[in-house]
Amino acid sequence: MSTEKDFEKEESVETDNLTNNQPEETPEVGTNDNVTDWEAKYNALNDSYLRLNAEFDNYRKRTLKEKAELLKTGSERVLVDVIAVVDDFERALENIDKAEDVNAIKEGIDLIYNKFRNFLTKHGVKEIDAVGHPFDVDKHEALTTIPASNESEKDKIVDCVQKGYTLDDKVIRYPKVIVAK
Repeated sequence: MSTEKDFEKEESVETDNLTNNQPEETPEVGTNDNVTDWEAKYNALNDSYLRLNAEFDNYRKRTLKEKAELLKTGSERVLVDVIAVVDDFERALENIDKAEDVNAIKEGIDLIYNKFRNFLTKHGVKEIDAVGHPFDVDKHEALTTIPASNESEKDKIVDCVQKGYTLDDKVIRYPKVIVAK
């Protein structure tokens, strides 16, 4: 139970809290110090905004330049590899008239062909295997249809007229196929 002294102590604490929690006096809106403070804050924020905007603009220009440079150097590396294959073709063309052995010519062309296929594979180009697979509109281009000899061949690719290729799982040339219906 509370005594009178405890009650008086609580009451005095509450009144002290009330006097301590009174709002501070706010400066008048029209004073010079307040306007100067607001102007300083405005100028600081405006300066910060302008600097940030300039930094972002520089960043955007720099990244565009880096992307252009990356594309240029990337295509340069591919072209250097193609030049090696072109050199092999030039040597083959120089020697084709002098050669008497047809099998040696065939072997040389096979070597160049394999080198070029390895070049394509190295750069992410893969051939799309089509014959015997179900026809897929997203991966194949149907030239014509023929009647299916049985139900198991229905909607399957019977022949490939032109090979298709993907570059890193994106179709860059659709295979032109004949589909059984």
